[in-house]
Amino acid sequence: MNWLDRITNLGFTWRDFVDVLFVAIIIYGILTLIRGTRAMQISIGLVVLGSTFFIARAFDLRALEVISREILFYLPFAVIVLFQNEIRRALSRMGGDSFLVFSRRAGTVPIEAILDACEILAARGVGALIAIEGAQTLRAYEPAAKPVDSIVSAELLVTIFTPGGPLHDGAVVIRRNRIVVAGAFFPLTAAEDTKLQHGTRHRAALGVTEESDALVIVISEESGSMAMAREGRLYEHLDRGMMLQMMRSHFGDQR
Repeated sequence: MNWLDRITNLGFTWRDFVDVLFVAIIIYGILTLIRGTRAMQISIGLVVLGSTFFIARAFDLRALEVISREILFYLPFAVIVLFQNEIRRALSRMGGDSFLVFSRRAGTVPIEAILDACEILAARGVGALIAIEGAQTLRAYEPAAKPVDSIVSAELLVTIFTPGGPLHDGAVVIRRNRIVVAGAFFPLTAAEDTKLQHGTRHRAALGVTEESDALVIVISEESGSMAMAREGRLYEHLDRGMMLQMMRSHFGDQR
């Protein structure tokens, strides 16, 4: 008798296996989504809060049981409010263009050209916001922007962000090896700025990465420093080597 027959004799069918597999995938996806964020700490707090009901029932603590039962009733509403950003990001990923999942790896992102432009802009103290599309589309921000539809080059990126030009304000959206639009405007993050020093570009970079898997580069106009936003997190004071490593990690080593 093989292992499959033994499991079947225990009443565990292939449907149960598929059921457990899907639940495991969902739980893994949720944990991946909130890993390293405040949502993880909030989740632990909610689990502890919800477990008080079962503790109170086990030890026959009537008053605590009544209170915790009321808390459990409102807990789903609290989850929706507390995790609205994570829920919006998950739904956005589910509704993204499916073909982009494959084209993200199939297409070639001109990493070196982008980094060349970033170094020139940073050296000149020119602010810039460059969003590189991932598996999820950023087409929702294109109608209000200016179409470019040109091959990515360092010279073109520097020209776009040069002060006084018509496309200086806003962001550039890069899809694989092409600059799709310039002058795009992204939603600002609603998260509290603990450092109280981030301007509109940084908050826009966080805002769009909270809702998509785009990789966004920010050049500070005030300090000339380079930063990168990914999955709602901002990585600041980067040099070319650090940015190259993050971009290769995100899009794959395309040398």
